[in-house]
Amino acid sequence: MDTATAGRETADRLPARERVYRRLRDEVMAGLVSPYEPQTEERVAARFAVSRTPVRDALTRLTADGLLVKRGQSLFVYTPDHAELSGLYELRVTLERRGIERAIEDPSIRHDAGVLAPQLEHWYALRDAAPTPDAGFVDHDERFHVTLLRSAGNDQLVQALAGVNGRIRSVRMHDYLTADRLQATISEHIEIAELVLAGRLPAALDALRHHVGASQQVVMERAAQSLAMTLLARRDAGVPA
Repeated sequence: MDTATAGRETADRLPARERVYRRLRDEVMAGLVSPYEPQTEERVAARFAVSRTPVRDALTRLTADGLLVKRGQSLFVYTPDHAELSGLYELRVTLERRGIERAIEDPSIRHDAGVLAPQLEHWYALRDAAPTPDAGFVDHDERFHVTLLRSAGNDQLVQALAGVNGRIRSVRMHDYLTADRLQATISEHIEIAELVLAGRLPAALDALRHHVGASQQVVMERAAQSLAMTLLARRDAGVPA
């Protein structure tokens, strides 16, 4: 049995709400769903031959992920805006760097090992048994960055980062679709956490800057590709650009 067949059979055994969520999520991220087609419970339920209950759950999750947005009374695929995304990434970098910079500037500020060390152990486990590349890996990534910032002791920075993450989450999912990016993320998270816990803060700051910059480059490129596919879908559907 090949990998693709095994993957399909595994997906078929999932609960309906998870199956619909994953399939629709993957189609949206691949640019296969028109941003001009409302995603109603009735339409999606008929398409996947399931009841409206699992569809309602899937659509709620996709909205929370930022992949769907509500316009009027209907849900539509979110189309990323390049300028907005670039600005949000700049804000994300500023917030994350500040967590380390403030500890460099004030030696009395120390990262809480009790908060950060368990997160490092989690990433050691992922390194030893790496999951399959999947958009859902963004959950692991967000927890790392929020925990790293929380360990620096400023809850206002943490709340601001959580807000930024929510707005860029849908496009950041594109960063975890290949094994090389997933492995790079795991290795870089471990390096950053180890440096912080060892008190090597300038090196940790450099590693964090490189890590987020690499992620931004990948995400911006794939967001541009997604937008291009969306424009192509519009053309094919006869919708004016």
